[in-house]
Amino acid sequence: MLHCPRCSDITVLETLECPGCGLAVGLHPPSLTMREATASGIDIDGVQWSPCSNRDWRCNWLVAEDAGSGQCCSCRLTRQRPDASDTIALEKLADAAGVKRRLLVQLAELGLPVDPYYEREGGLAFDLLSSYSGQGRVTIGHANGVVTIDLVETLDDYREALRIRLGEPYRTMLGHFRHEVGHYYQWILVEQTDWIHECRELFGDERASYSDALDRHYSSGAPDGWESSYISEYATMHPWEDFAESFAHYLHITDTLGTAAAGGLVLHADRVPGVVAADVVPRSSYHGVPTSAMLADWHWLSLLFNRVNHAMGRGDLYPFTLSAPVERKLDFVHRVVQDVARRTAGTLILR
Repeated sequence: MLHCPRCSDITVLETLECPGCGLAVGLHPPSLTMREATASGIDIDGVQWSPCSNRDWRCNWLVAEDAGSGQCCSCRLTRQRPDASDTIALEKLADAAGVKRRLLVQLAELGLPVDPYYEREGGLAFDLLSSYSGQGRVTIGHANGVVTIDLVETLDDYREALRIRLGEPYRTMLGHFRHEVGHYYQWILVEQTDWIHECRELFGDERASYSDALDRHYSSGAPDGWESSYISEYATMHPWEDFAESFAHYLHITDTLGTAAAGGLVLHADRVPGVVAADVVPRSSYHGVPTSAMLADWHWLSLLFNRVNHAMGRGDLYPFTLSAPVERKLDFVHRVVQDVARRTAGTLILR
């Protein structure tokens, strides 16, 4: 949980000012802590950190004086963006960039590598473009480390219309980012390592024709009974999509559990008689914890969160069912993440 460095009030990840005392704050990426944001900079462990040059576009991250850029590490990962004259698209860019920063924080917390495209070929990059900018239709996807996002998806009415037309129970900008970065991590952490053999056993052979799978999916839809083996209809299209969907859900689950843990939420067995046999205590991190324990916590908390949403007149917070095959896929993702986290322990993810 983030706190103001002056008054210790709780601050949310996107905030520019402390809600309690009004202090201008910024996120220090290496430590993932809030610090004072001053134009003259602030010394942190012998390095001067100043507000990102995109602070006017709601970026609240800090950048080190030796970074070689006035932009923070998150903003530098944006390889392409709308033209500076397209003020409407730039406003949507600010919304999407905020979602990207939330994604990057979680990747760092999990210990997943974030190697920028400008430091190595095939490194992570984001093309944040808009289909409304006169540059043609933007296709959301991933290729060779580059994640492309269509900024029109920040428009609630556009995104909701697509969600309904495609029969999706869930569609958000954060979901898009998590899904597409799943393709990136399958590419660098699975396909180029010994994990690929087990991955093919669980998800299928990713070398199957993607274009044929795409045509088949949009002409015939998901196969009957898909719910028994897949997390979503889209996951049935191709092994790549099955992995990316599973990866995105792993991020959904771990981030929500971590948020609940940071808020001190506990389900007490004696206050929910006949439901839980023991207290459910979500963890801020499930590193070193079996997938089964994580999913057991998620089972009970997701039921609670769904009921909370219903109390507000909304649908399920998490409108998905985790079958045994899906749980095995989530377990695979968990083990891959654990493996890389052990190997990157002690190294800076965001810098």
